[in-house]
Amino acid sequence: MKQQEKTQRTRERILAAAVVEFGTKSYEAASINAICARSGVPKGLLYYHFPSKDALYLYCAKTCYDQMTRYLKARRIDAQDVQGSLEKLLEIRQTFFAEHPDYANIFFHTVLQPPRHLLEELRAIREEFNAFYTQCYRGMLEHLSLREGITLDMALEYFSIFTDAFNQYFQGKAREEADYGQLIADHEGKLSVMLDIMLYGIVQDKMQESR
Repeated sequence: MKQQEKTQRTRERILAAAVVEFGTKSYEAASINAICARSGVPKGLLYYHFPSKDALYLYCAKTCYDQMTRYLKARRIDAQDVQGSLEKLLEIRQTFFAEHPDYANIFFHTVLQPPRHLLEELRAIREEFNAFYTQCYRGMLEHLSLREGITLDMALEYFSIFTDAFNQYFQGKAREEADYGQLIADHEGKLSVMLDIMLYGIVQDKMQESR
């Protein structure tokens, strides 16, 4: 076996073990020793490929987001039916999580309980993923009649603000909620409802309600 191929296989073993470790535990609870034991790679060799726990965690997070973004892009989402498009997008996302449970845990930890000292790096990792969601939302908005005075750029900025606020709300709950699985289910269950409210509001008819 050529050295280059051997090196690549070693990295793949490390990554596979790290995805399981970070995919079943939080960043803080995950252990380099456990990754070494699972992969069969000595600690010195692991640090040759990944100089720190942070570097390995960020590599796993990037792999997660890259694979998830490719998965979403490969599935057709019809933007002409806005409500159907939102439901389809969330359905595809849930299918990915079901097929890749370790990536699901990594994803939600980066969103709900991110290591504070890695926030900037994680923000950069999420750029392509966030750009895809913004593109999908833009496509949906282009098939709706926006209120007078609301431009597409304003709506997209509001979408970004809403997403950040929604995740920050659940970050606060993550510090209080003991059942992390329930927290994730609550996050995903409320996301569809909140996106619908963001698009269509909370009252039936503004003029009728003011009477």
